[in-house]
Amino acid sequence: MRNTTIREKLYDYIRFADDKKVKAIYAMVEDDIITKGSPWDDPAFISELDRRLAEYESGKINTSTWEEVKAKARILKT
Repeated sequence: MRNTTIREKLYDYIRFADDKKVKAIYAMVEDDIITKGSPWDDPAFISELDRRLAEYESGKINTSTWEEVKAKARILKT
């Protein structure tokens, strides 16, 4: 089963599960949730975003429009 399918099934299950089951599932993954945290609290993550934004705004990097990306993907697919 694909990860996306598993995520959808888990999401649907948790939405309708009784409180006891939700608490049990949370207890199983609580340490991961706390440890992982939010990327917005990570100074290295914010620094990297700022660096990439500065490159983009200065024109140092080449970007593609969504249409260009799709066209390249079609070419590579064939």
